[in-house]
Amino acid sequence: MSQELGITVKKDQNPSEWYTQVVQKADLADYAPVQGCMVIKPYGLKLWESIKGEFNQKIEETGVDNAYFPLFIPENYLEKEADIVEGFDPEVAWVTHGGNDELEEKLAVRPTSESMIAPFMSKWIRSHRDLPLRLNQWANVVRWEATDTRPFLRTREFLWQEGHTAHQTEEEADEETMLRLEQYREVIEKHLAIPSVLGYKPEHDKFPGAKYTTTIETLMPDGKSIQSGTSHQLGQHFAEAFEIEFMDEDEERQTCWTTSWGLSTRTVGALIMAHGDDNGLKLPPTVAPTQVVVVPIFNEDNKEEVLGYSEKVKNAVQHARGCGCKESIRVELDDREHRTPGYKFNEHELKGVPLRVEIGPNEMEDETVTYVRRDNGEKEMGVELGDFVETVEDTLNDIQKSMYNELENYQQENIRKAASKEEILGTIGKNRGYVKTRWCGQESCEEEVKDQVSAEIVVLPFQEDSKPESIQDGEEEITGDCAVCGKKAKRWAYFAKNY
Repeated sequence: MSQELGITVKKDQNPSEWYTQVVQKADLADYAPVQGCMVIKPYGLKLWESIKGEFNQKIEETGVDNAYFPLFIPENYLEKEADIVEGFDPEVAWVTHGGNDELEEKLAVRPTSESMIAPFMSKWIRSHRDLPLRLNQWANVVRWEATDTRPFLRTREFLWQEGHTAHQTEEEADEETMLRLEQYREVIEKHLAIPSVLGYKPEHDKFPGAKYTTTIETLMPDGKSIQSGTSHQLGQHFAEAFEIEFMDEDEERQTCWTTSWGLSTRTVGALIMAHGDDNGLKLPPTVAPTQVVVVPIFNEDNKEEVLGYSEKVKNAVQHARGCGCKESIRVELDDREHRTPGYKFNEHELKGVPLRVEIGPNEMEDETVTYVRRDNGEKEMGVELGDFVETVEDTLNDIQKSMYNELENYQQENIRKAASKEEILGTIGKNRGYVKTRWCGQESCEEEVKDQVSAEIVVLPFQEDSKPESIQDGEEEITGDCAVCGKKAKRWAYFAKNY
């Protein structure tokens, strides 16, 4: 691959330009004609479809049914929930005309679907026997972000799933909220090999109208945090506004408790940022469209023999078990004749293929393989084909584990405590990562920090011994004073710069 086709900047020196180059040169996405929108190319969509498939299986196994609701939301639907209008109105895109005719009522292009799904929940729920009702849709949404858009990480239109559930009791809604957050953790940590921090959003940063919002945060190598998924306990606020009610066992009318939860194509951006290096994308085997690529190296004299053996290697690997034992290994034979082996090596490295197998005349004659790991660049030569096939799954699993452990070590090294405002400012100014500090719960204390170093509270972490009541009230008792104002602290808070 010629130099201009490779990554031309260092990730740690210019992460923004590095990210843009990886997205474009690894064939993940392209820019759309409308500013802030993107075209997701086939390779990028395969990453999203892998995440989608992993999470979809989890929710279907826990009683969720997929459905689809309209893209357009009547203005009066949004107005039924005043908090949602206040929270989303600056980001809502409106349709005012159909053809050349002005519409009698404006239609919102969905920024989220609580206001569309809630009326149908009200229509479909009659009795306690209809509960719990668990719905999910995979769709696109539009939020008219005005600044700093970037493919996958922040775009005006993006793909996501949004789950919406209704329950008989508050406790059931609490359990639902935490179940979906845990499933997000499993997808992010086990499927994408990215460690995370779970907790609440501050009261002023929760979903508009929610009782509380929980979040999964992931720390990127540039020290910024990415919100990789949120799960909201909506209380009875939406249910009251949209009359989502049921008759209980005593034939008395009750109001439902509802939840919503979402994960978006931002996770693809987190995947790129978290694992990529100066050579491009680096993919965990679980999510990689191609887990193993076989590259033949031949000339006209031995072309037929080398290609024949390469096909044999491909078939042998394909019939081995896949990473995670769920499916056959995803293996590709790159037999393109118009590209040199060196070009192919660089291209597959740029696109993050976890394991590259090289087959030349020597490997063909000896019935061996040479392979290179993408995660650490280690090269093994002269490995017997039978031995390689027997161990390829273990190698892929080791790559997965190694990639996770590398980021976990980085995260632990970049969580630093601060006991005063000066320490918060100094730590964020000099170091990357999270600053853990005591916080009184007042937004004004967060604003003092935010105004000076552009960092905010990204998560209020759960305590390991968190009790059900602490989940309900969103507070944990800690000993000490707020690092900013000196008043009694209510929570530990993680400050960070974020995307």
